[in-house]
Amino acid sequence: MSSEPISLDKALASFDALWSPRIITSVNDYDVRVAKVEGEHIWHAHDDTDEFFLVLEGELRISLREPAGERTVLLPRGAVFTVPRGTEHRPYAPSGAAILLFEPTGTPTVGDRHGEVPDHVDATTGHALGG
Repeated sequence: MSSEPISLDKALASFDALWSPRIITSVNDYDVRVAKVEGEHIWHAHDDTDEFFLVLEGELRISLREPAGERTVLLPRGAVFTVPRGTEHRPYAPSGAAILLFEPTGTPTVGDRHGEVPDHVDATTGHALGG
């Protein structure tokens, strides 16, 4: 963890990979991650944790499969949304976006229940900033 302030603009400028979060800092047992996204991620769920999204640039959509049916939330720049634990969801950004995520350290980007991971999805638990 850095003992100096971290510029989100500089952090985002340091990588180009899509759907490949960078860990910018930690808070207790949680990672604060930034990611560049474009196109579709995969349907997935996190059985034991909520997932927090903050849109830094662009616009993000998150489709949700809930007991009442499927719906999509639209998150413009500056919007936040938390996907409740166990909720199957699929983030996508038709025109691209930059997002900040807050989730427990070690949480896989493809959730706990998934099939084959597409090539465009980096199925890690985040990369160190600059890595």
